[in-house]
Amino acid sequence: MTTPWPELLLLNANTNTAMTKTMLGAARKLHPNCRSATVARGSKYISDEPAARVAAEAVLEFGETLDVSTLPSALIIACFGDPGLWQMRDILPIPVIGMADASCHMACQLGHRFGIVTGGAAWEPMLHEFVDGIGLSSRLSGIHTLDQTGDVLASDPQLASLVIAQKIQTAHRAGADVVILGGAGLVGFAQKLQPAAKVPLLDSLSCAVAQAVAVSTMSLSGRRCQSKPA
Repeated sequence: MTTPWPELLLLNANTNTAMTKTMLGAARKLHPNCRSATVARGSKYISDEPAARVAAEAVLEFGETLDVSTLPSALIIACFGDPGLWQMRDILPIPVIGMADASCHMACQLGHRFGIVTGGAAWEPMLHEFVDGIGLSSRLSGIHTLDQTGDVLASDPQLASLVIAQKIQTAHRAGADVVILGGAGLVGFAQKLQPAAKVPLLDSLSCAVAQAVAVSTMSLSGRRCQSKPA
């Protein structure tokens, strides 16, 4: 019996529709059967904790509007930090995948300790809390934030390549044998910078797409793992 080709829905928790389009294009290179949506309210780019809280609310509001008769095979919260991830897993009968959650777990499958490089200094404490919440703090070597937020990096690829490469080296020196490039603004840089890097680089969107396809193919439902771990 042939397994149906899973349909993935990418939900951008930022309100930046240009970023949604960029992520959709990147995702379709890995899995053509993808569509996208953007939350109705919030920030164009989430750069602090208050904006992340609003994004989580907007993600949940979107989830409550979905028609159960036309649900995709899996939903990806296409925003590093995964706002609303646990709430969406509570309300949807399909797998819900987060970019941060997927890439952190994949990093642990590839190495002993992983580092995260992402845009915006305010993300450092938020991501430490996130990694602790998913039980992987002992595998984290460090979080290395760029002065520029992801949206700024995405708008200047030449500058972004330089500063991201520097942070990858910093992460490696801090003990990372795998480095995650986290966030919508850093999509595509892992492949670009991998030839010069001394460690594997993970694109957080690619990790989420790969995991969503795998879980969908296994016909697993998010209903089996509802509540956020204590």
